[in-house]
Amino acid sequence: MVNSTLTYFILDTYTHVGTLRYLYFMLTAMLYIVIVIVNISLIVVICMNRSLHEPMYLFLCSLFVNELFGSTGLFPFLLVQILSDIHTLSAPLCFLQIFCLYSYVNIEFCNLAVMSYDRYLAICCPLQYNTRMTFNKAVTFIPVLWFYSFVKFLITLSLNIRLTFCGNIINSLYCHNYLVVKLACSDTEVNNIYGLFGTVLTILVPLLPILYSYVRILRVCFSGCKQTRQRAVSTCTPHLASLLNFSFGCCFEIVQSRFNMTSVPRVLRISLSLYFLIIQPLFNPIMFGLQMSKIRNTCKHILCYKMLTSR
Repeated sequence: MVNSTLTYFILDTYTHVGTLRYLYFMLTAMLYIVIVIVNISLIVVICMNRSLHEPMYLFLCSLFVNELFGSTGLFPFLLVQILSDIHTLSAPLCFLQIFCLYSYVNIEFCNLAVMSYDRYLAICCPLQYNTRMTFNKAVTFIPVLWFYSFVKFLITLSLNIRLTFCGNIINSLYCHNYLVVKLACSDTEVNNIYGLFGTVLTILVPLLPILYSYVRILRVCFSGCKQTRQRAVSTCTPHLASLLNFSFGCCFEIVQSRFNMTSVPRVLRISLSLYFLIIQPLFNPIMFGLQMSKIRNTCKHILCYKMLTSR
């Protein structure tokens, strides 16, 4: 139950732009529609083609579902705020948005960690790959990482709901857990300790398997033949690009929420604060769709088939 002393938060970063709001609304809506279409298209391609029912593509499918989940945690709220004259968000919806966005970040990192381990097995242990990374193991990994992320941030949510707030102005375009906790006038020691613990878990739990996997992959690349190096580069490039892109966006948002960034131009601050929530859901389907030959060839086959049957 939300604390009775506060019913809504004010999102202070929005500015009055007059009739330009309709242009911003259309551009944002189009961006959301594109994100939904490209991610759903690749999910359908993977699910409908038996040749793609392999662990690597199941993890990709989970990644694309998470992009939809994260986008839906931001865009509907963003679209409403763009058209509104008063930029307020009810406390329950604010807490819901925090849960969705923070779960999205954790699932993204965990999914990328599992994918790095999958690539390690495929490159470093190719003969054992089919026994060490089976279809059933992949199907088990996916719900476990989603459940872990949901439980982790349900605890965060329960700690936030018990707080008494003395302010309601959030200097952000969306609800941010750290900024919300800063508004509390009750004791936040438990929130701060768990927040620090949760941040370490969010970073370390995925980081360790990622570092382990890529150290082993690099060893094989340096000691292996040219063909092994080419295979490693072709399969790891989209994964590394996705990981670095997402990490950059998250790092900037963490720094911006905790330090004074008034020296950075306002438009740049706003753009970078949304970077990991807007660019990543577009970047992943495009990057993996173009780089993964099986997905690319399947998409080409489907498009050619549709063009032929439409004649």
